[in-house]
Amino acid sequence: MIAVVALASCKQKRLPANKSSISKEYYEPLEKSILGNWETTYIKITYATYKKTDSSHVFEDNFKDSNSGKAQSTYYDNGTFIAWFKLTNGKKVGETKGEWKTIGDSLHVSYPYLGKNINASYHITQTKEGFEGRVIYDWDDDGALDDNLFMKIKRIK
Repeated sequence: MIAVVALASCKQKRLPANKSSISKEYYEPLEKSILGNWETTYIKITYATYKKTDSSHVFEDNFKDSNSGKAQSTYYDNGTFIAWFKLTNGKKVGETKGEWKTIGDSLHVSYPYLGKNINASYHITQTKEGFEGRVIYDWDDDGALDDNLFMKIKRIK
């Protein structure tokens, strides 16, 4: 789940054709708008073949439960980030450090997690609060790149 934390926003100066309802003031180049502090507000992972079985599985969380922790991250202008999970008592757990870069509307991240190195590329769509990210990856470690992750991220102070 730390991958969810490891994301940030994307904004571009030119208003994409399919984003006509969002003001141009929200758009900057992705490499600039990614800088700062972020929090995941929604995540949904659809596993096509969960743990090498022929059945699917869905994980979904909107982090609105008052007992729910928050997945958060900070992106720096040197191409690094720190991600963690903030518990309801304010304690940070599961902190990891990684590297990021952008190419067009994609955010590429690399970071260690549970003894392996994660390398994922997220397609980013801009929103007024931050962004939405999508990636197909092997989140259940069954050897198949067939798990779809969708998430919403907002900027925090």
